[in-house]
Amino acid sequence: MKILICNDDGYQAPGIVALYEALKTIADVEVVAPEQNNSAKSNALSLHTPLYVRTAANGFRYVDGTPADCVHIALTGLLGYRPDLVVSGINNGANMGDDTIYSGTVGAAMEGYLFGIPAIAFSQTEKGWSHIDVAAQQARNLVRQLMPSLEALADGAPPTVPPWLLNVNIPNLPAGMVEGFKVVRLGRRHAAERVITQTSPRGETMYWIGSAGSAKEAGDGTDFHATSKGYVSITPLHVDLTEHERLAYWAQTAAKLNHRH
Repeated sequence: MKILICNDDGYQAPGIVALYEALKTIADVEVVAPEQNNSAKSNALSLHTPLYVRTAANGFRYVDGTPADCVHIALTGLLGYRPDLVVSGINNGANMGDDTIYSGTVGAAMEGYLFGIPAIAFSQTEKGWSHIDVAAQQARNLVRQLMPSLEALADGAPPTVPPWLLNVNIPNLPAGMVEGFKVVRLGRRHAAERVITQTSPRGETMYWIGSAGSAKEAGDGTDFHATSKGYVSITPLHVDLTEHERLAYWAQTAAKLNHRH
């Protein structure tokens, strides 16, 4: 089985190194990741600048672009084959609730999903890389559990489910304190904190994006709740942003506009 690994913290981040070491024991694994930290780049692609790919001493390939750039380049010519799974992470900090909209970690996995390849985004809930070895083993456990269905797809068998995109958050806990896995929905955060202003040495005002808001909707059944109780949260995602329940309402507005014409 062949796995492509990416992230948004950069190819030298402890999270991607730990993930590579864990997954290479069960699959053929290649890394194509950003050269620099690209957190919060979401699904951004570099359409107006050329991109360069280089190889590090450990064999990881790195790109002077975004996480989505890395996966896109890998799948459209760099690898020379189609991987069975795209894995992104392990991110330095949570990607829960509204974070998934901004996350470069999720964006890299989503790029694989958009190409029809199953994909997983892995994150630790706290920054600092504590217990990263445990998080990598939890990631390995999930991938190994999914391998039979992935291998069936690779052999050309009809898929039991279409390609999927999973968002996984792992608590920073010792192995004995992780309660297991729980499938949950995304929670919600409060609005971000106020922008931070500073004065540059030239007297100009600089603006820094404020920290993410605290959990707003974090009850039972959400990713925030599950991880707070020691569980690894698994949330299946999809790309269709259509608000299907409101189509009829907006159709009435369109009908009124058409009637006026």
